Amino acid sequence: MKKKLISVLLCTAMTAAMFTGCGSADSDAKGTESGSEDDGSGASGGEGKVYFLNFKPEAADAWVELAAKYTEETGVKVDVQTAASGGYEEMLKSEMAKSEAPTLFQINGPIGLKNWKDYCYDLKDSELYKHVKYDDYVLKDGESVAAIGYVLETYGIIYNKKLLNDYIAMDGAVIQSADEINSFAKLKEVADDIQAKKDDLGIAGAFTSAGMDSSSDWRFKTHLANLPIYYEYQADGIDSTDAIKGTYLDNYKQIWDLYLADSTCSPSMISGMTGDDATAEFAVGDAVFYQNGTWAYGDIMNDGLTDDDLGMLPIYIGVDGEENQGLCTGTENYWCVNKNASEADIKATLDFLNWVITSDEGRDSLANTMGFLTPFDTFDDYLPNNKLVDIANEYLDAGKTAVSWNFSTIPSETWKDNVGAALLEYAQGTGEWSAVESAFVDGWATEYQAAYGSN
Repeated sequence: MKKKLISVLLCTAMTAAMFTGCGSADSDAKGTESGSEDDGSGASGGEGKVYFLNFKPEAADAWVELAAKYTEETGVKVDVQTAASGGYEEMLKSEMAKSEAPTLFQINGPIGLKNWKDYCYDLKDSELYKHVKYDDYVLKDGESVAAIGYVLETYGIIYNKKLLNDYIAMDGAVIQSADEINSFAKLKEVADDIQAKKDDLGIAGAFTSAGMDSSSDWRFKTHLANLPIYYEYQADGIDSTDAIKGTYLDNYKQIWDLYLADSTCSPSMISGMTGDDATAEFAVGDAVFYQNGTWAYGDIMNDGLTDDDLGMLPIYIGVDGEENQGLCTGTENYWCVNKNASEADIKATLDFLNWVITSDEGRDSLANTMGFLTPFDTFDDYLPNNKLVDIANEYLDAGKTAVSWNFSTIPSETWKDNVGAALLEYAQGTGEWSAVESAFVDGWATEYQAAYGSN
C-alpha cells in the first residue's frame, strides 16, 4: 500500500513539492559529535568527517543514534546538530559562516534553492542520486542536481475514532459516520455540535489548541496557509508567483475561525500554547480533531493511542469540489552537500548518505524509527509502520486528489512570521482580519521583491 503513495505523488503536480518537516516542539538545538577521528578503516579512507545540520526536531535523537552506529562501523566522525523548531534558516546562516560549516544541510524547495544554490554540490554522479526513483524528488540548478528529497509526508486533520464514534452514538448527532465529513460545511456542523456537547463527551474541545509559539505556529502560518495558496495556483494554472492575489483568504479565515471557536482553550491563550500541548490534548482524549501530519505518528503512539484510534480527514476550507480532495502530500526536506567543504569531507558525506539509504541500519532507522516514507529504490522492503501513511494511501485508492505542498514557494520566513503574527493578533482580538490579508498579499509581493527583485 505505501508504494502507492510514492507513485501517485507523480500525478499531483508536485512542482517539486516540498515539505518542511514539521517538527515536534523542541526548544533547543540538539546534537552530538559521534565517535572520534577516523582511524583509517572508514568508508572515507580515514580523512573526511561529516557535519549534518538536521531540520527535523522530532528525528533529532534518531539521527544522533544512527550517526553513532556509522562511526562505530567505519570510524568516520559524524556530528549531528538539530535546529530548534522554526529556527533552521537562522541557524544554517550562522553555521555556514563558520570555518567548520555543515557538510550536509537541508533546503525546503525552490525558494530555498535560490538562497543556497551557491553552496550545493552537484549530486548527479552520486550513488544517492542513482537510487532516486523519479526526478520529481530532486531540485536542479540547470543541469546540476543540487538537492534530493529524502522524505515524503502527508498532513490533514487527524481524529480520534473512539471519541468521534462516542459522539455519533449520542442522540441528535449530525452524522452517522465519519465518511459523511467531506466538506467544510459538514466539518463545521460536526465540530460545532461536538463543542456544544463537550461536557457530555468528557472532552475539553472539538479541536486541540491552535498554539502560536514557534513549536506550533508553523501548522497554521505555513501548513494551513498552503490550502489557499494551492487552490489559487490551481485556479490560475500556475505553480508559483511573485504576487499572490489572496483569492481564497475568506476560506482561510473560516477554517481558522473554526479552530479558534471549537477549541480546548480560549483564543486569548494560544500565544502560550505549544505543539506538545496540542499533542498531549489529542493523545489523552481531550480533543477529537488535531491538525498535523504523518511525522506526528510516533509522538501520538508514545502517549498511548493505538492504530485503531486514528483517522484522518482532509483540511476542508469550503472550496467547490472539495469532496474529491485528499490529504496534503509532498516534501520540503531536501538534502544538500556543501560544495565548499573539503574534498575529503564531501566524500565522507556522500559515503554516509549512501550508507543511510542502503544499509540495514540506515533503512531501518529512516523507515521504522523516524517513520519516513522515502523516494529511494532501496526501501521496498523498508516501508514505515505508520497508520497515518496507510490512511493517506486509502484516500489515493479511493481516487481522491492529493493536495500538493506549495508552501515551499513562499518567498521568505519573514512572510510566514508576519502572517503568523497577524493570525495571533486577530485571534486575540487585538487585530483585524484585514491585517492577515495584508500580511498574506502585500507581504508576499514585498518579500519576493526584496529577495529576488524582478527575476
